[in-house]
Amino acid sequence: MEDWSHKVLLAVVMLFLFAVIVLQYVCPGTECQLLRLRALSPAVAADPYRAEDETPARFVPRFNFSADDLLRRGDFNIKGDDLIVFLHIQKTGGTTFGRHLVRNIQLEQPCECRAGQKKCTCHRPGKRETWLFSRFSTGWSCGLHADWTELTNCVPSVVDSKKEVRLRPSR
Repeated sequence: MEDWSHKVLLAVVMLFLFAVIVLQYVCPGTECQLLRLRALSPAVAADPYRAEDETPARFVPRFNFSADDLLRRGDFNIKGDDLIVFLHIQKTGGTTFGRHLVRNIQLEQPCECRAGQKKCTCHRPGKRETWLFSRFSTGWSCGLHADWTELTNCVPSVVDSKKEVRLRPSR
């Protein structure tokens, strides 16, 4: 009988040690204790810009946009001469958003994307000219990861070179 109780006690101790080790992998440090204490305390809206040790914030957000600026709507005429130029800023989700522009936007004439090809054809209804200037529609026309300065110099010349002189819009 004594041998059986030692085995049960050993199993309980081993289970406890295993649980402690797993807890350390799942929740290292004191993070789990802080989460448990926050869950028990009344809900207080924490300031995301205040440090945990209550030191003054090193980053103070400043938004230079009014509510009207943020809610502003822009009209885009796909049948006219309007052109969307997509400036890809690296490491900001730009590749995903660029793919969304050519694959998911519901327009009168959406972009045509063929399986296995990265470039899509984004023509205006009834015309052979593009309404979107991005790497997914025109390729690397202005170079790899062109910045604002390169795009402002390059886009008009690339777009105008594909049109007849009499059809070029005034910009």
